[in-house]
Amino acid sequence: MDKPASWQLTATTINCDAVDDEATILVYKDWSVKCTGHARYASSKEAHGLLRRKSRSLGRRLECLGPECPKVMQYREKLLSEESSSGKAA
Repeated sequence: MDKPASWQLTATTINCDAVDDEATILVYKDWSVKCTGHARYASSKEAHGLLRRKSRSLGRRLECLGPECPKVMQYREKLLSEESSSGKAA
């Protein structure tokens, strides 16, 4: 992971069970990550209220885990593996 990726940015959109909505995972050239679900659902009291209402409606707890979310980390690791196998990352 010492070397930057061979691309500037890559992204994928997933159906995130943690917030019961679509979220886009962005991975940057320096391997930093960002999730639009985290930006949308963990940013304000209003967003927390929305998750509480959705939780009651679905009958299960919804909670955004942020950048340490397993789906975010899995996508990043997948990209790291692909870069390593192509010989472009250390």
